Amino acid sequence: MVASGVGLPFQGGPAAFSLVRLIDEGSADRGIVAAPRVPGAWAAALARVTEAPPAFAGLPTDRPLVMGIINVTPDSFSGDGLAGSAEAAIARGRAMLEAGADLLDIGGESTRPGAEPVPPEEEISRVLPAVRALAAIAPVSIDTRNAETMRAALDAGARIVNDISALRHDPAAMALLAERGAPVVLMHMLGLDPREMQREPQYGDAALEVAEFLRKRVEAAERAGIPRARIAVDPGLGFGKAVEHNLSLVQRLPLLAGLGCRILLGASRKRSLGVISGEAAAGLRVAPSVAAALCGVARGAAIVRVHDVAETAQALRVWDTLSGR
Repeated sequence: MVASGVGLPFQGGPAAFSLVRLIDEGSADRGIVAAPRVPGAWAAALARVTEAPPAFAGLPTDRPLVMGIINVTPDSFSGDGLAGSAEAAIARGRAMLEAGADLLDIGGESTRPGAEPVPPEEEISRVLPAVRALAAIAPVSIDTRNAETMRAALDAGARIVNDISALRHDPAAMALLAERGAPVVLMHMLGLDPREMQREPQYGDAALEVAEFLRKRVEAAERAGIPRARIAVDPGLGFGKAVEHNLSLVQRLPLLAGLGCRILLGASRKRSLGVISGEAAAGLRVAPSVAAALCGVARGAAIVRVHDVAETAQALRVWDTLSGR
């Protein structure tokens, strides 16, 4: 398509697109035009879709990456919580790395719907031993919305902060990450309280509204001194979304490419996959989770956050080879 002049490359990779729609702030729709006839005024916005986003946190950019989930919590929705056991968390992290994980995401506070908040001091005591041990052998992300925990984890060797609140929960978080030069994942969550987020979530257009939210959070981070190259974005599947909202977000994931950041997708074992597949037990949703990861990668996800590392890594290697990437 690109060689024949009828299409443009998507994120600098092997995929291409032939039609372009520009939607301004406030959802003003400028209509659809053929890729070769894109107006010059759209050039800056278009470049973020056609060019490869900047490298994130020093991680490889030549293939989709697998982020292994380590929940050092007693109440994970997926049944994989490690009840605060540092030894179990470290063992699981090492096993995930051997199975093909590129990086590890360690969290000490459950943010499933209805979960009660955990004080930072307790969160820190849960995660710090695992962060120290695993950061010595692999890139580690700390999954937290508390600046105190972010600081302790970064001091212990964590490379990335993964914040479900997109740096809205703790007023000190934005300045901390700017000062420390730490890469951050900004995720969309409806509201600020996981206990309330799943109570009848409503959107006019979930994909557009999530993209607009993330655009504003990226710009807020830039104003605070965190450059776009140090930011990844996550649409936040299951965080204040009904099944139809999650489906729209995955199907229209390329909308987020317009932000010019690496995209992280966390669909693993989510309830929506259980509804689609008919599998009620979260721990048995391996095949649906792998399918969602492959679908996300095909639509621009650079990192997939998963519980089932071996199965996902194997599937991505096969997908990558068969796709001729």
